[in-house]
Amino acid sequence: MKLGAFSISLSVKDLEVSKDFYENLGFAVFAGQVEKNYLIMKNGNALVGLFQGMFDGNILTFNPGWDENAQNLENFNDVRDIQKHLKSRNVKLSSEADENTTGPASFTVSDPDGNVILIDQHR
Repeated sequence: MKLGAFSISLSVKDLEVSKDFYENLGFAVFAGQVEKNYLIMKNGNALVGLFQGMFDGNILTFNPGWDENAQNLENFNDVRDIQKHLKSRNVKLSSEADENTTGPASFTVSDPDGNVILIDQHR
């Protein structure tokens, strides 16, 4: 299965403080807007999403159809196909994508330790 670009989405208390911290680690703003309470920080192939007030806890995120530069991949597994595969293996999903649609969609699943994984297709 091709899950696409990987990032971690962090729930932060103060977006500006977190931005400064990750800039000190060598990350630069790649996407997002402070006014919308989120930034995507990038260092090489590493992506860290900073989200203030949007969700509790941290989330492992995969973006089918994208590489780490948010460029479209020619070959990828659609989010609905990934979801069907997991369901066929009796993996319990926390939320589901509508399998009767095409294009952007997402679903979530938690690993055995409760870590949330978001499979989020933007195209």
